[in-house]
Amino acid sequence: MIKVLFICHGNICRSTLAESVFNHKVKALGLADQFVIDSSATSREEIGNPPHRGTVNKLREVGIPLVPHRAKQITLADYDKFDYIIGMDTANIRNLNRMLKGDPDGKVYKFLSFAGSGRDIADPWYTGNFDETYEDVVEGCEGFLKYLEEHGELSNKREKKADSK
Repeated sequence: MIKVLFICHGNICRSTLAESVFNHKVKALGLADQFVIDSSATSREEIGNPPHRGTVNKLREVGIPLVPHRAKQITLADYDKFDYIIGMDTANIRNLNRMLKGDPDGKVYKFLSFAGSGRDIADPWYTGNFDETYEDVVEGCEGFLKYLEEHGELSNKREKKADSK
């Protein structure tokens, strides 16, 4: 089981969008049983709030179901629970390293690094541009799936599944 936690500042825009898009992609590929997918915030500002209406509207526009969600903050226990902790921007990564007291197991990644880019995914809370954020999230999801495939994580899971039949 590959356990993925998407992170952004408030957990109502980017990380929620990433959780829903990635969940949709792995289901479409028949890989949903290989993943635990969740999202959290680095801040406490939005705890308990639903996804931003811009996130909800964008997902509806592209026909991707919104994963039921209320904003929550990452905890130290999440570091042990998840294999991949994926931040949307440089500030998220900096805050994660502070909150988690480092990253000794190398679990913290910047999302677009999987797509070969050092760019941040802009926060639509500030930009208002959910289209651009969605496109970046899709790019990150596709890059992450390719990374998992290239590093044998998906094929190893498939082999184990085939062996159990």
